Amino acid sequence: MAGGLIVTGLILTLTIGTQREEKIPSKTEQAFVVEPQKPQPGAAVPRTGLVAPPDRPKVSDQAELDAWAQKVSNTTKVSARTLAAYGRAEMWMRAQKPACQLSWVTLAGIGRVESQHGKFDGSAVGPDGVVSKPIVGPVLDGSPGFAAVKDTDGGKLDGDTTWDRAVGPMQFLPQTWNRWAERASGDGGKPDPQNVDDAAFTAARYLCSAGGDLSTPEGWWKAVLTYNQSVAYGQDVFSGSDAYAAASLTP
Repeated sequence: MAGGLIVTGLILTLTIGTQREEKIPSKTEQAFVVEPQKPQPGAAVPRTGLVAPPDRPKVSDQAELDAWAQKVSNTTKVSARTLAAYGRAEMWMRAQKPACQLSWVTLAGIGRVESQHGKFDGSAVGPDGVVSKPIVGPVLDGSPGFAAVKDTDGGKLDGDTTWDRAVGPMQFLPQTWNRWAERASGDGGKPDPQNVDDAAFTAARYLCSAGGDLSTPEGWWKAVLTYNQSVAYGQDVFSGSDAYAAASLTP
């Protein structure tokens, strides 16, 4: 959950994560296995995966991005459409903040924990990047296991005019979304937290604002723990990120 101030936000991600871990693959579906790793904060950084294509602002690079996403999808079992969102965010951050050194695997690690890459509770990422069923987290009303966060957006994003709830595949608090959101397509439209392209790009901007150089252990952990202030959460993201990186480099 992006927001930084909610330590108990781990409860949300563990609730979603439990759904992910209990999912039983069908006979025709091959599960992607993520081995748990427990590095201490600042001790290590996930490996860098297969680098997304170069961003070519004046010429369409969609074909290259799609080919890259399909190749990575074959080994990571993450949908190519969702990977294209993670890859595009990496590409755009090279221009916006090159010193950040953000790899798409960090976004994939977060997306895995937060919403099963947009598949939580029967949702799915459509061809346009919008999830088929809005993903909205539990009410943050101070009940056991949750922080109390009063409504900050009049319920515009989460439908709750009393309390805040994290929204979208990357689980942003409304106040954090409103500060960092940017439209990934560059079409002038309003950023949508339920659009995986906008959500991934906004997450990239948020992480890079917090961590400095994410290619270093210090920078990576600082960024991820700003996203959610829990070492266990950071270790879960680390495990997924590193596993996706290794898989993407498989011949």
